[in-house]
Order: sequence, then C-alpha cells, then structure tokens
Amino acid sequence: MTQCCINPSILSADFVNLEAELQKISNADSVHVDVMDNHFVPNLTLGLPVVQRIQAVSPVPLDAHLMISDADRWAPGYADAGVASVTFHAEASIAPVKLARELRSRGSKAGMALRPATAVEPYLDMLSELDMLLIMTVEPGFGGQAFLDLTLPKIRRARAAIEGSGVNVALQVDGGITEETIVRAAEAGANVFVAGSAVYGAADPSEAIDRLRKAASV
Repeated sequence: MTQCCINPSILSADFVNLEAELQKISNADSVHVDVMDNHFVPNLTLGLPVVQRIQAVSPVPLDAHLMISDADRWAPGYADAGVASVTFHAEASIAPVKLARELRSRGSKAGMALRPATAVEPYLDMLSELDMLLIMTVEPGFGGQAFLDLTLPKIRRARAAIEGSGVNVALQVDGGITEETIVRAAEAGANVFVAGSAVYGAADPSEAIDRLRKAASV
C-alpha cells in the first residue's frame, strides 16, 4: 500500500490570508483545494483563477477536489493549469474513463470521488484508469461535518479491490478526519487523508499534521 499522506483542506483556512495559511502546512504531502460551484453542492468556494494563484505560492503540490457539475467539460482546465492531482466526482461525469485519460494526458494524476451513498462496485473495472479513488466520509459541500462510520465497509471493499487488481491506486478519504477517526479509516484501508478543521483548527497546524500522520501509521 502507498505510504500515508496527509492533505490538509484549505476549506477551513483563512481565505483572506491564504498564502500565510499555506506556509503553515509546508510539512503536508499536498494541499487539498475544494472547488465548489453551488450546483453540484450547495456551496460556492473558488475557481480556476484562484487555484492558479494558490499553486503559484503553495509550498506543496495541489490536490484539487472538483465538487462541480459537468466535470467532463471543466476538469481538464485544472490539468492544463498544472495542478498535480485533479479529482472529479463520478456522479458529475458522463464519461469517467475518457475524463480520467484526458487528465492524465494533460499531465495531472486522475482521481475520482464517490459520495457516501454511491456504490463503489460499478467503478472497480476502471481502477487502472485512476491514480486515486476518493471515498467521501461526509456529504460533500461543507467542512466541519462528523465522520460517517457507515462508509467504512465501502473503504474496506475498495481497498480489497485495489489490492486484488494489482494497480497502484491511492485510496483517499475526505470528511470528519480527526486523530480518532483517522485510525478507523486507516484500519479500513485508506492511505490518503484530507483534514480541514483538525489541522486549521489546531493551535499549530504543522504539529497537527504530524499527529495525524502518526495516528494513521499506528
């Protein structure tokens, strides 16, 4: 299994001082950038021009999570901008295999996300087309939600499928990740963890990242 990665979400950061907030997480593996369009999810955050500016000043690579409608149309633009990893939602893509291939062809890693109620089984045949599979552990759209334990069996099934396929696909979880819940998610098979409030709500975000990484690696 790929090593444990901690990707703090700037959804919980101070948007007025994003450059300074990014420097606080320089020991992270990537910065998780939540792009929301007020259509696919009931929230509006930021778009491609802001993501490009974040990329210019970030001390770590960008992990863009596109919670947007019509992903087939809009996701490739993030790859063209040089974002290291672009994750689209299966529920927002008409042709997910084609989109994953397009993202890779444009130089980004391709990730696909599933909402809590979306079954993983219909997408297992396309694991070889992905670099990362994201299992949402809350309903997408807002930070600060509680971890949904009902997603743990799906994480286990996804991990078993990845191991059985022999492909190197990271298994990411996003939502309600704390020093407590990261242990359960890691035991279920996740190895990439998105944490917002647990990092930016801490007195020292850098130390919070180290504690999360330690908890996930036990």
